[in-house]
Amino acid sequence: MMILVTYDVVTTDRQGRKRLRRLAKICQNYGIRVQNSVFECVVDQTEYAQMKIKMLDVINDREDSLRIYHLGKNYQTKVEHFGTKETIAIEETLIF
Repeated sequence: MMILVTYDVVTTDRQGRKRLRRLAKICQNYGIRVQNSVFECVVDQTEYAQMKIKMLDVINDREDSLRIYHLGKNYQTKVEHFGTKETIAIEETLIF
């Protein structure tokens, strides 16, 4: 299934900047960054549960915001892209 993860972290102090980096690293381990704090991730139920636990352990729920949108298995028909940054075929082999 594909999920879209977005977050907004208060970075006015050192702890906030650390949370921001940690969230980005978690998301990069599961998906592709499509905007600064937005990731597209193709995960199974186990990966999703692990990722969610890790992210919830990082955020400060009094200051930060984390949103996860479930696009499902047929996400190709639910995502439209316009403008810059080419769309990446997230399920294909990626070479950086």
